[in-house]
Amino acid sequence: MAYPSTAEEAHRIDPSDGPAAGEPMLAADTDARPIRAPRRNSWTRPVGVLLVLVALGALGYFLWQKNQSVETTAPIPNAPAQAAPPIAEAPPAVDHPIEQAKGTVPPAVEQKPLPALMVSDTTMQNTLADLFGSASLGRIFYEDAIVHRFVTTVDNLPRKTLPMRYLPVKPLGGAFVTTGSDEALAIGADNAARYAPYVRIADAVDAKTLVGIYVHFYPLLQQDYRALGYPNGYFNDRLVQTIDDLLAAPDMTTPPTLIQPKVLYQYADPELESRSAGQKVMMRMGSENAARIKAKLREIRAELTGIPAAELKKK
Repeated sequence: MAYPSTAEEAHRIDPSDGPAAGEPMLAADTDARPIRAPRRNSWTRPVGVLLVLVALGALGYFLWQKNQSVETTAPIPNAPAQAAPPIAEAPPAVDHPIEQAKGTVPPAVEQKPLPALMVSDTTMQNTLADLFGSASLGRIFYEDAIVHRFVTTVDNLPRKTLPMRYLPVKPLGGAFVTTGSDEALAIGADNAARYAPYVRIADAVDAKTLVGIYVHFYPLLQQDYRALGYPNGYFNDRLVQTIDDLLAAPDMTTPPTLIQPKVLYQYADPELESRSAGQKVMMRMGSENAARIKAKLREIRAELTGIPAAELKKK
């Protein structure tokens, strides 16, 4: 699995809605740090240190023996005060410990040992097929680097741009639909129909089962998140932040107007254009679709945090 050195890519509305069209309903821009390969012959370093210590010890013993035979009246200097041991940094605070997450793990998943991250794709493919249906797997999802795609997308959805090459889902079918022209140019009402397959999948998924599977595989997600460039990061906190950002997307009861300064479309309202990549996804899928996705996100958030969905502030 390759980790990007830089994952910055523009997130704008493409007239063809090509790669940018496959925004996931749940799922991250960041400078990921490559994992350093271990140095060759790294065992020679501790051996060298050991030899230096032995040589210094022998030299010290020789000098000590020699000084024992020489009388001296010089006062013995006071030993320097020992420096206080450094205070270990406290680990970063965790807002949403994974232990608080609820959910139901399917027996077929729970009974299998957790695979290593680098060889986890087969296990994840089987799990997704059981959860979403085998027919949806190849049609909707990319089947390689599944953990990394999910982690990267979750991390970048609240940002201004989204790395399209790491999305876990494939682009939408059909062309991006607009209506009107010039100052009246807007997203067409028929464009919402293109999101129907994703919304149907979201509706059908049981939040308890989804979160149970997430908790089961969480060690792999946490490992990938830290390798992405957050050695002290906590992925579950980032996931809850991402869900909250998606829930904060404005409800577009009327299709937003667009401008096309060059090739790519942008939202005419600067405030909408300044929104996160994830919120732009919510705004372009249509009001009804967005409402159904938000309802599912609240269910998932409740299972992740232990806070009932009814107690969440309506967003």
